[in-house]
Amino acid sequence: MKIATFNVNGINGRLPVLLEWLEETQPDAVCLQELKAPDEKFPAKAIEKAGYGAIWYGQSRWNGVAILGRDCDPVETRRGLPGEPEDDHARYIEAAVCGVLIGCLYAPNGNPQPGPKFDYKLRWLKRFADHAAKLLAADLPVVLAGDYNVIPTDFDVYKPERWADDALMQPEARAAFEAILAQGWTDAIRHLHPDERIYTFWDYWRNAFARDAGIRIDHLLLSDEAAARLESGGVDRDVRGREGTSDHAPTWVVLR
Repeated sequence: MKIATFNVNGINGRLPVLLEWLEETQPDAVCLQELKAPDEKFPAKAIEKAGYGAIWYGQSRWNGVAILGRDCDPVETRRGLPGEPEDDHARYIEAAVCGVLIGCLYAPNGNPQPGPKFDYKLRWLKRFADHAAKLLAADLPVVLAGDYNVIPTDFDVYKPERWADDALMQPEARAAFEAILAQGWTDAIRHLHPDERIYTFWDYWRNAFARDAGIRIDHLLLSDEAAARLESGGVDRDVRGREGTSDHAPTWVVLR
């Protein structure tokens, strides 16, 4: 079973790239982030024509998450995180797909920091951690995939000094990510490629992709039951080089 995550940075504007990638790689389940579209503008018919059922949690102009299932309809189990009822950001959706429970997330960016946006980022990550702990306790194959907006270590960024003041690399954000891993989750890509510099995002500015000036912020965390079935994983970085594409590349794992 191939499970992928892809921050599309505007699903309707990037739809040709998304459909091309789906046809080429045929993942069994896909988590999408940053749809930047309200529910009624989600391209459900085009996705269905490509062979995928879908659930989505949209929002106008920003945020938005979706889960796709190849030749099946994901069975939704949750939308939104518990703990802050007034939070109306479309940042989390969860579903069962082919026997695996999949959580799709788009964590807050947190910039500028310090300030209210960074405070919200930390609160959101704490709520996410609380929910992740409950999922882990269920002893199911679970994959938490998406744009975490956290650069875990200096090894996950081309030049740490360039990002030193960014919310993605602050000690508090890194500590929040580490706290989730400490529950027992496996960072699949780092587990498979412990000594390889792997990036999932390259800015549009300053020719970043051509210079490989990237960062790793798109992660797939696996419960013990899912990690025991982990076979392979990687980043489809060539997608980032295509015309009209997102500034993220699809990241994926294969489970037995």
